[in-house]
Amino acid sequence: MHLQEYPPASPPVQDGSWPDSASPADGPADHIHDSDEDPELAALAALGFSKPLLATLAERARRNGTSIESELLHSGQVDEAAYYGAIARFLRLPFVETIDPASVADTPSLDTQLQRPNQIRINYRYRAPQVAVVPEALRLADLGAALSAMPPLGRDLAITTPSAIRRAVWHAGAGRRVRDTVNQLFDRFPAFSARVVLTGNQGFRAGIGLAALASALIVVPLTALLLLHVLLSLVYFASLLLRLAALTRQRFGAVVPAALRPRHGPLPCYTVMVALYREAAVAEQLIASLKRLDWPHSLLDVKLVCEADDRETIAALKAFSAGAHFEIVEVPPSEPRTKPKALTYALGAARGEFLAIYDAEDRPHPQQLREAYQRFRTSPRELACLQAPLIITNGQHSWISALFSLEYAALFRGLLPMLANARMPLPLGGTSNHFRTEALHAAGGWDPFNVTEDADLGLRLYRLGYRSGVIGRQTLEDAPTTMRVWMGQRSRWFKGWLQTWLVLMRDPGRLIREMGPAAFCISQLMIGGMLVSSLLHPLIIVFMALGAYSLLAAPADDIPAGVLSLFVIDTINIFGSYLTFLGLGWGPMIGHERRLIGWRWTGVPLYWLMTSAAAWRAVLELRSRPFFWNKTPHEPSGNRK
Repeated sequence: MHLQEYPPASPPVQDGSWPDSASPADGPADHIHDSDEDPELAALAALGFSKPLLATLAERARRNGTSIESELLHSGQVDEAAYYGAIARFLRLPFVETIDPASVADTPSLDTQLQRPNQIRINYRYRAPQVAVVPEALRLADLGAALSAMPPLGRDLAITTPSAIRRAVWHAGAGRRVRDTVNQLFDRFPAFSARVVLTGNQGFRAGIGLAALASALIVVPLTALLLLHVLLSLVYFASLLLRLAALTRQRFGAVVPAALRPRHGPLPCYTVMVALYREAAVAEQLIASLKRLDWPHSLLDVKLVCEADDRETIAALKAFSAGAHFEIVEVPPSEPRTKPKALTYALGAARGEFLAIYDAEDRPHPQQLREAYQRFRTSPRELACLQAPLIITNGQHSWISALFSLEYAALFRGLLPMLANARMPLPLGGTSNHFRTEALHAAGGWDPFNVTEDADLGLRLYRLGYRSGVIGRQTLEDAPTTMRVWMGQRSRWFKGWLQTWLVLMRDPGRLIREMGPAAFCISQLMIGGMLVSSLLHPLIIVFMALGAYSLLAAPADDIPAGVLSLFVIDTINIFGSYLTFLGLGWGPMIGHERRLIGWRWTGVPLYWLMTSAAAWRAVLELRSRPFFWNKTPHEPSGNRK
């Protein structure tokens, strides 16, 4: 730990030396007058800040509902260490610039200092403990008067910075916090956790079902195959009907987001969290995008959550002067190494009433936070989450990214808005989710063992009585452009959807009671139907081909009605899937997006076969590596070829 009697050499303000009024030769409170003047303004003036600067900051504080001191620290006009060093000099107290985490005793209550760091007890080996405090300018006169009246009060007192306290607390409680992060959802809501891949009852029922199917195929193979064909075709068709319903309700062309109403009263604090792993390449783009968010910096709490052993990403983030509202959170290496574990680790430190999640490559609309806040403010508290649309910007780079952009347009601008309007459960996208922080805590945060934590959380919120909605201001993303990257990402998604479906189906009766019959059916179609459609797509093609062969081989007046019916259903399933995929994706796109895609939409049949391959890979991986997170590499948007 670094301890000094007077502040560091850098000045508290950017344009000058130490103010004479803050000289240690004077008494601690001599320059804060007992008058009708605002005590915070008086304290900052006594520290040497100019009246024009303070007037500007005071107006900003009035507008934002914050303190002048907070606006000062977030203005870029003063260095945090220099500012608190000046206060230490003013009060004639030692200044602790860094705190050794080993000198801090870890307790669960210690984490309160992550949200509002104001004091911490430092335990020394060969001397009495010391309390390091973060004084507020508003109470600086009172503290100075108390120290003058009772000198022994300052004997074991020191001044430090909020950042120093947070760094010490993060490290001191790291082991406990990791254990809590990994275990808390399983301990609190064991039925909602994917930590157990398949329960005993589920394994028993699956074994009985597979044994019955195998027996039927041996004893009555033709009848069993026919019944299996009918059942699978109907499940596939039901999933198709859901997307057809979204297509009929779709708004074509660009959708203009609702106008933002003028703000009345101060804004709340808003936390933004980004989980990063091996993302040094996009660090500069990310920080630039987050800096464009239209929200007062003094009310913005940005947490860049990194794996502690990912030194390259951490170094890249530190290389940019992000601002006082940015904080790098280092997650100790532990299993499972997943994004939801990292987010849940940092959740306890979130200061915001609302919380947004972004990915490393995201470029969110600057006013997205304001739109989400406006919706939350005018909606009942059961609205716990809002999903912003994700728009792909590199559709021209390959046929894979072109079809990916169609898929995202169909989901985020077609299917999810329909479900939200119908008050149905939303399987969320993995980014641009906006939460009421209290609802997120009530739901247990993210499941560290689910590799598609977004869909899982959206359905869990619904089961707990919350609802999700959508907003209009977008987030721009880039899609994978190569088969290898796309396959790794998509197989992880399918594995997570399998985990989510298995969690849902641990107790179907309970699920129906919690969701209601309609939402239960929708969730089955959204998760189970999507899985079945993807896994069985090649088989449906085979069924259609066999049906066509049977029709061609049989006399025209002797075609069995059952064969004809199944052929018609299979044909509708295949071509209907392709057409609804194109219609849902193409409809809400603007002309520029359509031009980027060009004729690449003709690759839809191959894209669906790739999707099936990814689904089968996920099934195999669920058995061997259920919690493995297949990392998707990202590049700055301008670097893609």
